[in-house]
Amino acid sequence: MNIEADILERADAAFAEALAEALDIREHEIGDHSKRVACHTLVLARRFTSDPDQLRQIYWGSLLHDVGKIGIPDAILLKQGALNKDEWNTMRTHPEKGYRIVSQIQEMKEAAEIVLSHEERFDGSGYPRGLRGEQISLGARLFAVVDTLDAITSDRPYRKASLFEQARDEIVRMSGTQFDPAAVQAFLAEETTLREMVEAKCLLPHEPAISQTQI
Repeated sequence: MNIEADILERADAAFAEALAEALDIREHEIGDHSKRVACHTLVLARRFTSDPDQLRQIYWGSLLHDVGKIGIPDAILLKQGALNKDEWNTMRTHPEKGYRIVSQIQEMKEAAEIVLSHEERFDGSGYPRGLRGEQISLGARLFAVVDTLDAITSDRPYRKASLFEQARDEIVRMSGTQFDPAAVQAFLAEETTLREMVEAKCLLPHEPAISQTQI
């Protein structure tokens, strides 16, 4: 990689990290939700590939999964109660909004596909395209498991975090419907590592998580 390309890649990386952090702040997330799910998704991804470029794309796609919510009004995004039909329809546009943002970054084309697909479900009942099975990108299928893990084991304004075991049981229960069975098996194989990371609210080191030497 030449010097100019390296500088541009680092600039893209810094922009992506800052954008994800800004969205976490706007959503009143506790801690670094976006970085956590990106790093945890890498734990699963390394069971499927050692290609540094693919791992990098999975990291960026997971980090920026909800960036499209930047285009969702606060009255909907931050609403404490249940969304009505119109509000829910607006919320469901965030993967496409995110795709339009991330796909403009030349080095993140595959990451953009993860952003677009992260609300799809293995059985085809997700959105926005109703993709099924391996029509959904690998990164998005792995991310779906990790996002549920983080959602269940993290504090929210309206409830306290649940135990890792409860998250594991829910993920196993939804294998083949919400989740790719292969992704669930990878989760179970990495249970010890993920449990330690969840309990510590642990991130991989900032730079190595995205550097060529580590992925």
